[in-house]
Amino acid sequence: MDHRARDWLEGLRAFATDPRRRPRPDPDATPAQAAGERGLIAASFTAWFDTELPGLLAGHDGSRTPAIVVTTSATGLAAADAVLGRDDPLVALRRPLVACVSELEYRLWCNRHPDPEHRLHLNHWNWIKTRVPRQRWPAFARHPLADGETYWIHRTGTAAAGHRRRSSGLWKWNGRTATLLEPRFEERVAGL
Repeated sequence: MDHRARDWLEGLRAFATDPRRRPRPDPDATPAQAAGERGLIAASFTAWFDTELPGLLAGHDGSRTPAIVVTTSATGLAAADAVLGRDDPLVALRRPLVACVSELEYRLWCNRHPDPEHRLHLNHWNWIKTRVPRQRWPAFARHPLADGETYWIHRTGTAAAGHRRRSSGLWKWNGRTATLLEPRFEERVAGL
């Protein structure tokens, strides 16, 4: 990683230590919900880290390796910490390249230190919308819910130099377990 990317990453890490911008866990989430959300994010992040990230980094020599920014929720930060804490030589090698922050922290940092072409960093987002508004539920009518169930939308994606990918998966949560309903669906919401 060159000094510009390292400085950009270190600046983001320092910026993200301000507790006013740190995401807070959902106070209404049950321990089971937090564990379910954390497990889904950790599994998805592990798959991305182990399979997609190597391809994104393959075209870079060591001095031009971009910083890796993971944006996620409070629960996702805990999941990412667990993944990055694995006793694995490849994880240990890449851990210094990674900063895990909230979407707000990332956007505010990029407003002050723009890198729109992703020359210094790549961004991987991975979070779950656990409170899907009821007005969106008719769009998922092909997957009816039982009493006490709700929809979850798992959003992931990566933006890097020359690479853009995003995906949404539909899940249902019954209070104990999450069940995948559609691994990929096209969201038709303005602004996404």
